[in-house]
Order: sequence, then structure tokens, then C-alpha cells
Amino acid sequence: MPSQIKDITLANLGHAKLDWVIPRMPVLGQIRNRYLADQPLRGQRIAISLHLEAKTAVLAQILHEGGAAVAITSSNPLTAQDDVAAALSERGVDVHAWRGTAPEEFDRLHHAVLDIEPTLIIDDGGELTDRLHQGRRALVKNIRGGAEETTTGVTRLKALARDGLLAYPMVAVNDADMKHLFDNRYGTGQSTWDGIIRTTNLVIAGTTVVVAGYGWCGKGVAERARGLGAHVIVTEINPVRANEALMDGYRVMPMQDAAPRGDFFVTVTGNRDVITRDHFAVMKDGAVLANAGHFDVEVAVSQLRDLSEAEVPGRNSSIVGYRLKSGRILWVLAEGRLVNLAAGDGHPAEIMDLTFALQALSLESLLTNPKSPGVYPVDPTIDQWVATMRLSALGTHIDALTPQQQSYLASW
Repeated sequence: MPSQIKDITLANLGHAKLDWVIPRMPVLGQIRNRYLADQPLRGQRIAISLHLEAKTAVLAQILHEGGAAVAITSSNPLTAQDDVAAALSERGVDVHAWRGTAPEEFDRLHHAVLDIEPTLIIDDGGELTDRLHQGRRALVKNIRGGAEETTTGVTRLKALARDGLLAYPMVAVNDADMKHLFDNRYGTGQSTWDGIIRTTNLVIAGTTVVVAGYGWCGKGVAERARGLGAHVIVTEINPVRANEALMDGYRVMPMQDAAPRGDFFVTVTGNRDVITRDHFAVMKDGAVLANAGHFDVEVAVSQLRDLSEAEVPGRNSSIVGYRLKSGRILWVLAEGRLVNLAAGDGHPAEIMDLTFALQALSLESLLTNPKSPGVYPVDPTIDQWVATMRLSALGTHIDALTPQQQSYLASW
């Protein structure tokens, strides 16, 4: 099917974005050189649902250059960049995405990607897996496996596998060390505040920031908030993570206690109804609410809308204010969707270089080492290779074990 994009005349702007990030993704560059020579993906058909911005486009292009037919859509209605989509469609990839899709369009574009009858998939949040299992079961027989990008998606895959319903092998890329220790922490930490700051143009120093969730993403968001000079409060349901937050120097309390204190709220839990009407009722006038989790259910925007008397336009289209009966206005960024992508450019190129290298190599591994249906970790040798290539690109050298040290560690 021909690409479905907003405006092909935007392609030159998209090419500039791709050309900016390519030299800043040296690990993928190593993979690209080998793929061009060896064509390890020849004959494969790859369906992708990821946030469609420049770094994602580089991955899709490299997979295509490795011999595969590739079709891609955006895993979020607000995270496709139309100029990047146009540029990628000129680089040999079938693109079915534009920013601001309605729910029925979002679903249709995912089905358009599946029309390629994929042999491999790359998923973000389980969007393709959901449709394959619920509406496109006839395509499952072709699929040799895939890779999942996110914490939320891996959770959904494990639930499918637990119930005996997962129809093909999936690699939990999110759980690899070179993904969650870097992408989740440093990528989410930086890109979330980039999205908030560029959208609001407000100072962070001296304010109180409430971070909901202290997994690796929450750790990154809290660390960057403190680096910007904020006083940070963490809310958690996990007592181990709550202890971590305390020992990292943050205040820890329930959301109901944090709600009247916060100037900025950032949710990174992967769950729903983290901030609800009871919390809105006690928040400060002017409080800013943002979500950096996967779906737009962490901040209960529909409840806030029901409580409000009127919607108030913000300084740009990524901000909407809700005026309550008390006269207070609470500001929601990016409709409660991923603020770092819906109101920003996503993670830095150097971070996504690592994650997308894991994606490409995990797909290749499924071809050379076929697996039965289930959820699998990234091969540790792939994780180590990505780490080694990153150090090499930086010109950084590390020690190696001597034979005597290896023997000592292997002895009892």
C-alpha cells in the first residue's frame, strides 16, 4: 500500500533531521555497514509501531537497507513528526502516520502496517500485538517473532504469555541493561524536562516537583528535576522503591499529601488514575500536570474536565487549562499523553542509538535462533556488544580480566 502521510513537501525538513542524528548514532552505524554488505534481513517483512521521529526513522531505514520490506506507523496519535514521515517515505519505507490522528484513524493506520503481512514486528506498548491477537489472527502464522520497546508493552506481553495466548516469540528489549539503564533513566529524564520546559517556558528552580513512580524512568525524571534546582517529592506504591527514593534524598509521601504541595506533576508509573479528582481538588492554582508514562490514563483528564467550568487556552497548542469552580486553573500538557514526544523530540540520539541497536540485533537473532512463543530476554552477548561498541565510539577503554582472575572467579 502506498504511504499515507500528511504532506510530502515537508520531506526536506525531515531529511535534515535524519541527517543531524545519523552521525550521532555510531552503534547503529556499525550495524548499518554490516547490513548493507551482508543483507541479513533479505526477504523479511517488518511491521513497526514506534514513536515516529528522526531516530526511529534511522532504525527503519537501516532495517530496509538490510534487505527487509518495512512498514511503519506511530505508536501514539501525537508523536508522529510529519516532516520525518515524509522524508522516510522517500527512503524506501512504507509510512502510515501523521500527527493528530483520531482514534479510528490511529487504528486504521496500524492495520495498514499489518497489511504487509509481517514476518517480524517491532512494537511499542503492544499496539501491533494487540491487533494481531484480536483482529488479524490469520497473519500470526507468518510471524517469526518481534521485539517490544517499553515497560508497559513487556507487562502486557507477559500477561499474554502467562495466559498461554502469546502466539509468537517476543524479545523484551526494555529489560536489557543497555536499554532501561540508559533509555529509561537518562533518556526519559532529559526528554521529559525538555518537553515541559519548551512547552511552558517556566522556571523549574525553586519549585516543587512531584514525580509519581520511582522505576528507572521516575529515577531519571527526579534526578533531572533536582539538577534543575527543584524540590522533589516522590510518590510510590512499592516499599522498596520508596526506600530507594528516601535514600536518594527525596521526600516520599502519598499523592493526596503531595497534591497541595506540587507546582509540577510528572507521572511515570504505567498505570491508570494516578492523579484523580481528589488530587485536583486540593492542587495549587497554576499547577502543571504532565505524563511521561506510556498511555494517556495516568492523569485522569476526563475527571478534570468534568470538574472544570471552562477550558482555557495555553500559550501554545500543547497546553490546556481547566478552570475549576474555585477559580483555580490546572494546566495539562500534551493532552496527558507522552510529554517528551507529544511536546518534544523524544530521547537524545545518543540514547536511542543503544535502544535501536538492541532492536535490530534482536530481530536478527530471532532469524538465526528461532524460538517458540513466549517472552525472552535480549541475548546477553548482544547487550555486551552494544555496550562495547558505545565505549569504542567514545574512545573509552576499560580493563579486561587476566586468565588468573577468570580462573579465580570460576573457582569455588
